[in-house]
Amino acid sequence: MNKNALIAVAICLVHSLFALPAQALASALPEFSELVETYGPSVVNISTKQSRRGARRFHGFSVPDLPEDSPFHDLFRHFFGEEGLTPHDEGRQSRSLGSGFFISSDGYVLTNFHVVEGADEIIVRTSDRREFLAKQVGTDKRSDIALLKIEARDLPPIKLGSAQDLKVGEWVLAIGSPFGFDHSATAGIVSAKGRSLPSENYVPFIQTDVAINPGNSGGPLFNLDGEVVGVNSQIYSRTGGFMGLSFAVPIDVAMNVVEQLKATGKVSRGWLGVRIQEVTSELAETFGMDQPRGALVAQLLPNSPAAEAELQVGDVILRFNGKEVATHSALPPLVGATRVNEPAQLEVLRKGRIEEVTVVIGELPDEGGLTAAAEPESTTANSIGLVVGDLNAEQRDQLGLKQGGVIVREVKPGAAKRAGIGPDDVILMFDGKPVEGAKQFRELLADIEPGRSVAVLIQRGDGHVFLAVRIPEE
Repeated sequence: MNKNALIAVAICLVHSLFALPAQALASALPEFSELVETYGPSVVNISTKQSRRGARRFHGFSVPDLPEDSPFHDLFRHFFGEEGLTPHDEGRQSRSLGSGFFISSDGYVLTNFHVVEGADEIIVRTSDRREFLAKQVGTDKRSDIALLKIEARDLPPIKLGSAQDLKVGEWVLAIGSPFGFDHSATAGIVSAKGRSLPSENYVPFIQTDVAINPGNSGGPLFNLDGEVVGVNSQIYSRTGGFMGLSFAVPIDVAMNVVEQLKATGKVSRGWLGVRIQEVTSELAETFGMDQPRGALVAQLLPNSPAAEAELQVGDVILRFNGKEVATHSALPPLVGATRVNEPAQLEVLRKGRIEEVTVVIGELPDEGGLTAAAEPESTTANSIGLVVGDLNAEQRDQLGLKQGGVIVREVKPGAAKRAGIGPDDVILMFDGKPVEGAKQFRELLADIEPGRSVAVLIQRGDGHVFLAVRIPEE
């Protein structure tokens, strides 16, 4: 075989080595075209009109020509309007765009609450360009879900699935109207499940890396079987555009809201009546736990189911109705999904022992600082770096405290500062014992073995939080 023939054979071999993995990879990738073709007509575009009443406008101000991804773009638009409107322009109409989808053939449409919030008129446009005026059946701000109804028949409903069957790493597809571009399809994978976001404690969000942008809100999230598993709701972004983190309301949660809105026009959720926090590794050590888990009870709300039962501040809730509470964020969705007036069984860690507590779940209510301290009795910091004093009657009144507690007058460098205790914090419990006053607090501190970590319950504003303080070595 001559030299040229050998070179040709080598090239063919190299090509085969690279081509085979590529072909195998291509065959393993999902095919979305049939899914989009089948269920795309079930997705709708939603636009709204609303009056701009009482908006703040500055006459004669020229809005700078800023790019849409500028962090100042929305700021200027919010305060100065899109066209430099003056007070005489109040009452003009604005339009917002979002997405939604049919959940029945007789015109029920599911979307996000924030898509239709404050709307005077809602227009639903189908894939065949028909437009319908929609009425709101009901909305639920806490889950960011809205149910609409249009007068039409024989519409193509979506196929509903369940988010409980989703697995992290599974392929998912979104269809919506990003920036008003109707029926755009984007795909990605499930990045995480059960995410808790700061403003929505009762929704265990599905996190994905599917490209979601303004206008996708309210649109469906599909699995590979063509079933809707979520309602695209939020993104994490520093620019206003997609940055790789998007969040969807699980369809199970959304449909529970839908059924309640259809039946009563409002949504009821279970309520325990506690303020909870994360169990950090430092706090876990103080409670004698081998690893951080559960939800730490930092406060019992007055007249709440928890207050009427046997729950205590300092309890760590490990299980709720048999389901593990791995993190504190896992508890609110479990409680919220429980029927009102039904008993719930809680497994708690209390002072090193596992105990069972029964609480009759209530209904979640509707959504609805300290004064300058007097001169401290002492300016000498204790061993953890705190100067504390007793609370006066006015301060107790503001804090809603009948007795006990000491106010932190000053925080000097030391163990307490490292733990996060700050001025004006009120110390309520120390190492599991109620703090009655400044003198007793000094005695409690003196009894702690140096080098040990202790849990300290503080009140900051109207919230309670546990912090772990390690007592310094002598």
